[in-house]
Amino acid sequence: MISIKPLQSFITALLIGFSVNTYAEAQNDTTAASHEEAHAGHEAHGAHGEDKEFNASDLINSHIGDSHDFHIFDWGGHPVSFNLPVILWTDNGLTIFSSEKFHHDNTGHHVVEAGGQKFVRHNEVIYYADKFETLSDDDKSAFNFEARPLDFSITKLVFSLLMSAILLFVLFSAVGRSYNKNKMAPKGLAAFLEPLVIFVRDDIAIPNIGEKKYAKYMPYLLTIFFFIWVNNLIGLIPFFPFSSNLTGNICFTFVLAFITYIVTTASGSKDYWKHIFMPPVPKLLYPIMIPVEIIGTLTKPFALMIRLFANITAGHIIILSLISLIYIFKTVAIAPVSGAFVLFMSVLELLVAALQAYVFTLLSALFIGQAVEEHDHHDHH
Repeated sequence: MISIKPLQSFITALLIGFSVNTYAEAQNDTTAASHEEAHAGHEAHGAHGEDKEFNASDLINSHIGDSHDFHIFDWGGHPVSFNLPVILWTDNGLTIFSSEKFHHDNTGHHVVEAGGQKFVRHNEVIYYADKFETLSDDDKSAFNFEARPLDFSITKLVFSLLMSAILLFVLFSAVGRSYNKNKMAPKGLAAFLEPLVIFVRDDIAIPNIGEKKYAKYMPYLLTIFFFIWVNNLIGLIPFFPFSSNLTGNICFTFVLAFITYIVTTASGSKDYWKHIFMPPVPKLLYPIMIPVEIIGTLTKPFALMIRLFANITAGHIIILSLISLIYIFKTVAIAPVSGAFVLFMSVLELLVAALQAYVFTLLSALFIGQAVEEHDHHDHH
């Protein structure tokens, strides 16, 4: 039997540590809200001293979306940001410059000259300046590739993705080395991570994929489990260099779900394909059943994509909405209520962070298990 005490103590320590941190989050995000508000006001008017009505949806959208720089805090009315590289594939080839050149402008007014071309930024989408001027509001979209270069920038979300990948690589390299040196009971970091690895193996991989074939898929399942979990937690920490909403980005969850789809399809056994193209029903029903089965293979990863995106984004929106109440009601009297709810939601989000990583991994294992199964199985749809 494997002791689950290390796992229990880890979860307890995690909750205690983060409940302290989430109190700070309430404070931090409150100041962030006012900074964003001041920042937004400053951007919109381009002048100091003009009051702008607080807009909660602007604050929330700016937090859950992507950006070309990290807004850290405001100093003397000016935003202090960590600028990231802008990498564009333009009509003239590759153009690289710092996002600092936009001077925090996101309204399409400030023109940046680079590589012999002029660019503007509007709602975090970079356009050619001359083409942007001719666009109507309806045409200003990220999908208008006529008016904008291809953007390969290291944005906030890409930065977060690289950071979490490096963090996991360092963590598991250290664990691997400790196992090579110490063949006895694991110590330190290895003792902390081993129960989680065993949990993925014994409670996710083996029951769903089977004793014979589970080992082949363990690297993938462990990778998505820890990758999603770490990024969910990074999104809950409210200060630089964390706070990015990577797992709440539908492009990111689409790629993860697409990889699960590729792995599942590539693993499909003879029985799996027979079940799709020759389902165990009367042949008259084939024209109905075969399309349903094919659509079914696509809806499974689609559900994975939407579930992770919606759960993580909803958590961020709720926390920010609760903080926004202070600014909407324009009274500090509501701050204790708002803070208490934020603290409660943040602790709940910690549970959701682990749960969504578990659910994504579990369902991926389940889909792979269905694909590699050798004997005929009669699913009830």
